[in-house]
Amino acid sequence: MELSGAEIVVQALIDEGVEYVFGYPGGAVLHIYDAVFKQDRVKHILVRHEQGAAHAADGYARATGKCGVCLVTSGPGATNAVTGIATAYMDSIPMVILSGQVPTPVIGSDAFQEVDTVGITRPCVKHNFLVQDVRKLAETIRKAFYIATSGRPGPVLVDIPKDTTDPNVKIPYAYPREISLRSYRPASKGHPGQIKQAVAAMLAAQRPVIYTGGGVILDDASHLLGELVRATGFPITSTLMGLGAYPMTERRFIGMLGMHGTYEANMAMHETDCLIAIGARFDDRVTGKIELFCPHAEIIHVDVDPSSISKNVRVDIPIVGPVASVLEDMLRLLKEAGCDPNRETLTDWWAQIEQWRDIKCLSYDRGSDKIKPQFAVETLYQVTKGELYLTSDVGQHQMFAAQFYPFDRPRRWINSGGLGTMGFGLPAAMGVQLAFPEAQVACVSGEASILMCIQELATCRQYGLPLKVIMLNNGYMGMVRQWQEFFYESRYSHSYVDALPDFVQLAESFGHIGMRVERPGDLEGAMEAAFGMQDRLVFLDVVVDPTENVYPMIAAGKGHHEMHLSPERELA
Repeated sequence: MELSGAEIVVQALIDEGVEYVFGYPGGAVLHIYDAVFKQDRVKHILVRHEQGAAHAADGYARATGKCGVCLVTSGPGATNAVTGIATAYMDSIPMVILSGQVPTPVIGSDAFQEVDTVGITRPCVKHNFLVQDVRKLAETIRKAFYIATSGRPGPVLVDIPKDTTDPNVKIPYAYPREISLRSYRPASKGHPGQIKQAVAAMLAAQRPVIYTGGGVILDDASHLLGELVRATGFPITSTLMGLGAYPMTERRFIGMLGMHGTYEANMAMHETDCLIAIGARFDDRVTGKIELFCPHAEIIHVDVDPSSISKNVRVDIPIVGPVASVLEDMLRLLKEAGCDPNRETLTDWWAQIEQWRDIKCLSYDRGSDKIKPQFAVETLYQVTKGELYLTSDVGQHQMFAAQFYPFDRPRRWINSGGLGTMGFGLPAAMGVQLAFPEAQVACVSGEASILMCIQELATCRQYGLPLKVIMLNNGYMGMVRQWQEFFYESRYSHSYVDALPDFVQLAESFGHIGMRVERPGDLEGAMEAAFGMQDRLVFLDVVVDPTENVYPMIAAGKGHHEMHLSPERELA
């Protein structure tokens, strides 16, 4: 079979089992788009901005565990996608980005729509390639998918000059099934001696805590994590990215930890004598001040990426390996040791945790005549019975969603953790809805975030995506306003979002249904009506109390034990 370079790109995607490509055409990729037109096995989703393409591919990948794919043209097409690429990179999401490039002979001449895409993206991809020989194209794409999905996942970019996709140049096509890269060999098992040492430390612990991150979800190891918690009886906390890996409604889950984590989770972290970190990277939003982090603990760290071990926090027992494999080995050793999840040494520890839990750090004023954002998220949970795929943008609404929508399954909570990308939520929800057309999918956003990628409402209309947008409208960049209130003596410099559109009319102008809710008593009915319209996108503009802040909160430079609770809790 002889194919042109453009046909090789498409056939390679078919051979990889790619279902959707999210993209936007332009001059440098027109040969590829012509090849896309001539087949129907790979479906192309036309977004309205290349950032939306990357976020949609990202959301698809997070929800399915498969590799997301996007296709953009050279120059501004590639640079528009960089924010979405960096978002995926920070959260270790498998993605392949195919970018067009100017023809090989004019690379470096400042040709029309030329940028050094490989140079620009190098800091925010797992790897990237510039393909200058059509005979290398199939092999390079295979390498890209292998690198993106193995070890610690991440985005891989393949930059394709236009002349390598010339329809008049055809070569024999062969797609390699096996790839071996001499310089890239991710760990497949953890070190047995280190795992044995970790299990011994766990069995000796008096005040243990399991701390999990997104790596558990990425390695599809949630069922093994559940077995570990049941086998040990240890309390478990999670990062923002790890929510849902262990059921949040179970008693042993003590809440999210970190800057806006629960009082009981953060206090347990501060007092623990044995921290078992699994698939987490000790980022600054979790640790608080490094010098005050887990001062009494022996720290065990399980991660597939050796560069993450002791990168931010020095650990005592490092284990480099895939989460699932390491957990299987841990469970076997615990069973052989006769681990008792109800051992007496844990009784006092759980009693202390329950005292911290009794603080009820997430309490808020339920008697207000204004819609509280916490109440809005709780109502969303009640109406959807916890069955949502929920994406979010970034800010207060994101934290309220994480605190008040308890996820009991992995891959249901889709948000930008590491990069904190406003505009992520709507296009990510598109990717999730395409992956699961029969599922309930919603995006919780704010009036500032939603405007970042609002144009993707047109994509939703074109493809009939019936997702729901729950916009918590407080008239501010909420988290910016909160920080300005706390640390800048309430000087709200440019955080008030003025000149907002009528979001109901805006949604309707895109062909969707818009609804505005201003009173607490109307909220449940509006949400039930919205989710009752299973074949339409509904945009809910929910006007919430602009003065509400996210609590608890650990200020910069403070430790886990130095949280700010809400004013009502601190007065109590």
